[in-house]
Amino acid sequence: GDELFKYVVFKDAKWDFLTFKFPQDLELAQKIDNGLIDATDANLKPFTDRGGKLLVWHGWSDQVIGSQHSIDYYNRVVSAIGDAATDKAVRLFMAPGVTHCGGGAGPSSFDALSALEQWVEQGKAPSQLLASRSTDGKVDRTRPICAYPQVAAYKGSGSTDDAQNFVCKAAVAPRSNQQ
Repeated sequence: GDELFKYVVFKDAKWDFLTFKFPQDLELAQKIDNGLIDATDANLKPFTDRGGKLLVWHGWSDQVIGSQHSIDYYNRVVSAIGDAATDKAVRLFMAPGVTHCGGGAGPSSFDALSALEQWVEQGKAPSQLLASRSTDGKVDRTRPICAYPQVAAYKGSGSTDDAQNFVCKAAVAPRSNQQ
């Protein structure tokens, strides 16, 4: 989003993204940010070596920050510290139908803090989070949000608004157009 440039880089709410000058404006943003907002270092080894646990979630329908950014970051973490270390310390949850910081058509209410607490205190890494969506104060949909790269797959019977009718499993890889 352009809010970073409006309010942090240029401190001008009227700043227009059409005036963006590449690469100097990007370099200015990186200098001002200095890694505080745009945390992109994938080497989490110092953090994981101290027993740190990181639970990341992102809505697939996020209209502000593309959901692929979180997947790319997660994959860079795997490349930086390895599969085993990542599996021991990092979980990514991609929430279908969820927009920026919650909301949207998908279930976006879940207790990530308790999942993280159980992981840290009891060593139980979360494989899924139970999410719900409410309309007019009443829960009308529940769904498991599965640890990436797994996705929630419908079992084939029962209500599609009930989490118990879903199972986490590997996502189907897209078919290649090459013959």
